Amino acid sequence: MHIRPAAAIEPNTLAHETDALIAPSGFREYDARWLFPEQINLAGFQLLGMALATQMRRHRVPGNAIVVGHDYRSYSASVKHALTIGLIAGGANVYDIGLALSPMAYFAQFHLDVPAVAMVTASHNENGWTGVKVGLQRPVTHGTDEMAELKGIVLDGEARAEKGGTYRMVAGIADAYIADLVEKNPLTNKPKVVVACGNGTAGAFAPRVFEMLGCEVVPLHCELDHSFPNHNPNPEDIAMLRELGAAVREHGADAGFAFDGDGDRCGVVDENGEEIFSDKIGLMIARGFAATHPDTKLVVDVKSTGLFANDPVLRDAGIAVEYWKTGHSHIKRRLADTGALAAFEKSGHFFFGGEFGRGYDDGLLSALMVCRMLDQNAGSSMRDLYEALPRTWQTPTLSAHCPDELKYGVVDKVTNHFLGLKNEGQTMLDRSIASVITTNGVRVTLDDGTWGLVRASSNKPEIVVVMESPTSGSRMREMFDLMDGVLRTMGEVGDYNQPID
Repeated sequence: MHIRPAAAIEPNTLAHETDALIAPSGFREYDARWLFPEQINLAGFQLLGMALATQMRRHRVPGNAIVVGHDYRSYSASVKHALTIGLIAGGANVYDIGLALSPMAYFAQFHLDVPAVAMVTASHNENGWTGVKVGLQRPVTHGTDEMAELKGIVLDGEARAEKGGTYRMVAGIADAYIADLVEKNPLTNKPKVVVACGNGTAGAFAPRVFEMLGCEVVPLHCELDHSFPNHNPNPEDIAMLRELGAAVREHGADAGFAFDGDGDRCGVVDENGEEIFSDKIGLMIARGFAATHPDTKLVVDVKSTGLFANDPVLRDAGIAVEYWKTGHSHIKRRLADTGALAAFEKSGHFFFGGEFGRGYDDGLLSALMVCRMLDQNAGSSMRDLYEALPRTWQTPTLSAHCPDELKYGVVDKVTNHFLGLKNEGQTMLDRSIASVITTNGVRVTLDDGTWGLVRASSNKPEIVVVMESPTSGSRMREMFDLMDGVLRTMGEVGDYNQPID
């Protein structure tokens, strides 16, 4: 039986109820995300589940076993059930953990000794989006090649039914996950923290973790509400961080933590309520490894601060830092392949190996590592540790709309432009070009340390832009104006999601 999905079906029709709809654009670099039900319907998710089971057989996943979970949106449970029906029809043995955070699903792979995972979530995307984070072996998730293979199985009609699929509802995973975090991250000093969840899934779990550790907890929008009445749960959103900061000041807290919709990312504000970008938080944690884990390796994404490359504390401890592709699947895989101790993304995805974690991204663990950092530096506040870093001026992560079918071509043109300048020995802003990194989009660094990045978003129809300068805010702005000017000559690019300063 060959089932090929339709790329588009008129809504509110018999065909939309009975035929599989899966827009090809939903298969992205390392996630699958669609607008529901405009780009994928429940029949499409059933077909996707059967295709995933087919992929599992091709890769000889032990026991054809897979953990499934879902985030808190009005339609996520229905989407997961449709996916589960397809998995079972394809011969998979499904372990359903119910409502969960993405790191809770990854934890369940280890706790239940199940190799594969399919977590139904659209993370921080706006309502109307859905998707799946998929992996066939713990702790890594699908990267570009694996996602392309799954896309091919779906679109080429290669999904196959297979006998023997089973279903098991597993209770108690949330309790086991929370107990594991609490047991492995004891705190001597119990900070007062504001926990912001944007009414997303983390609200059901994050406050309890800090309370069990003895912290004084001030919850902020922790009531589950899938309409997201305040703002999307997105710790890269300056509006979310500033609201968190106001709560920290109001309650006199030591720190504030903001979690995204599926709990695998964390944003941080200090005791003054001022946001600290996640790459700088990562560097602060990394400095703590200097005394206890010298001569180790770290991985950071290309959006992260240039300070990682030349930080004197890391250098003196022999800690090597590698810049790698943005994206939780890319970074997880690189951490596993290199045996690095930890990895950090500017988006707030943090990954810890060794004695600290199992190699997957977990926003709650990231927040606890910040608390452990404060424990390790008793007497110093978050602001003290931040101000010990060399100063730079950074933009937030900026995004501008660009259609999925155009965004990679636009970035290719921008990349070729700056490679051409470098190869011709040209200058930018009256400085020589020190490097042009094309690992993921294009990151151009000048000889004064000022740099700018342009890349295509992996999970939304957007172009992503980040700038930083160790010289001044005006220098950062000049770099932004220059690179944005080039970007806008290359194709259809909309306005940015927020101001740069």
